[in-house]
Amino acid sequence: MKKTTLLIPLFEKFIRESETGKRLKKNGEKITQGSIDNYKYALKNLVKFSADTGFELRICDASKLNKRERLSEKNYWKKFYKKFTDYLYKKGCYDNYVGANIKLIRTFFNYLKYEKDFNTGDYHRLFYVRKEQIDILVLSPEQLKFLIHDKTFENSLSPAMRRVKDIFVFGCSTGLRFSDLFLLTNKNFEKQQDDWYLKVKSKKTKTYSFIKLPQYAIEIYKKYKPKSAKAPIFKPISLFIFNRSLKQVGEKAQFIDPIEMTREKLGKAKLVTKTQQSKKVLRFCDKMSSHMMRRTAITTLLILGMPEHLVRKISGHSHASNSFNRYVHYAQAYIDKEIDKVYSKLDSY
Repeated sequence: MKKTTLLIPLFEKFIRESETGKRLKKNGEKITQGSIDNYKYALKNLVKFSADTGFELRICDASKLNKRERLSEKNYWKKFYKKFTDYLYKKGCYDNYVGANIKLIRTFFNYLKYEKDFNTGDYHRLFYVRKEQIDILVLSPEQLKFLIHDKTFENSLSPAMRRVKDIFVFGCSTGLRFSDLFLLTNKNFEKQQDDWYLKVKSKKTKTYSFIKLPQYAIEIYKKYKPKSAKAPIFKPISLFIFNRSLKQVGEKAQFIDPIEMTREKLGKAKLVTKTQQSKKVLRFCDKMSSHMMRRTAITTLLILGMPEHLVRKISGHSHASNSFNRYVHYAQAYIDKEIDKVYSKLDSY
């Protein structure tokens, strides 16, 4: 009779060892807080799934199983995969989120096998990690210009919303990730003659960037510049509050045009035209988030004609980056659309 061990306590230990530094990346670096947070989300989903469905989560030492027991174990994990993914899809999740959870669970199984010498049988290799290409949503140059220069709009915002707007504009101009923005200190800013530069090392990719700042970005820096050299330029704000406030800023800015987005479940495309919570018509402002900063910075530079290799250098993308190529295609589609508008006016002139 095969002996089983409860999975949840092992997953909790996996997270603890990631937090304390006992478990490291393959290159010896500590696991990032972002990754640890993702592990916790996956654990939360597993606990809720088990409680809601009554599915017992356990593992066993596959090296001690006979042929019949190995087949039984294989069927158990196939059943788990089907039930767990169905559970997430029924909650309204799409392929990227479901796939991310499965990928994290596979990471946990690799931890058991390679770091704890727990032979789980490699059944997790049967777990298919689905991915989807989500529509790129960015500010147009006109929308970005409005947020930068319209003082009447800026004065209509509360101090908290004005701060979120300034951080967002700074991110849309530099292409920094949300996490990198809140690590900036006075040491990251350097003045050379009459020009200001931002010098920064990406927390995620470890790549260095040296970016010349436009005047409005310099004004934002000076507005929030702390007296201490070690204090962050932008005081910390949770991602949830930032995104919620940003949506409110977008609504006040009248970025309320209805939009359609394509999402996938089990590889099948579905047109999304309403918000998931309120079921109201999906508007541009409803999809504004921290991710839009970096995407806007990259596409704006491309749309305004900066050569691709220079944009890659600023954004820290490699030459073979598939994600960067998506920005290039999007920018070209935007340019084509604007050219069509010009030709249309010419035809009716």
